[in-house]
Amino acid sequence: MVKVLDDNADDGPDHIGWRLWQASRLWQEDFVAAMGAAGHGWMTDARATLLGHIGRNGTPQSRLIARMGISKQAVQQLVDGLEGEGILCRVPAPNDKRARIIAHTPKGRAALRDADRIKLEIEERYRRALGEEQLSALKAALAWLSRETGGKNPARRG
Repeated sequence: MVKVLDDNADDGPDHIGWRLWQASRLWQEDFVAAMGAAGHGWMTDARATLLGHIGRNGTPQSRLIARMGISKQAVQQLVDGLEGEGILCRVPAPNDKRARIIAHTPKGRAALRDADRIKLEIEERYRRALGEEQLSALKAALAWLSRETGGKNPARRG
């Protein structure tokens, strides 16, 4: 017998966490779909999440593990896949030859340019739907929440 899971989201309280999660999921779905349409079929939700934690000048792999809050093996697997696709590469850290910096390849930097364009296109759709004043208020509120509540987990810093 197969257990049927109740996927009715209306059963629980309507709280800000649920609304933020829903909005984030929809934004990421739009982003991944648009990246695929732009020729980056390798982009998935998990890969988009990883790439969001890699700075333009690269990020130490140990920092990625702390930022993402998933296992070292899971981060390693995502990086390996993107390295295999030619999106990322591992370079020695300048001050510790044992450590590795995860950096974008030229193909990865081209994907970043498309990602930047797509993110602005999604934001423009939000601007048209909400209006400039509401979008500005939303962005300000999210920035405040990030500053005031996002710093509680030390692994997310830096």
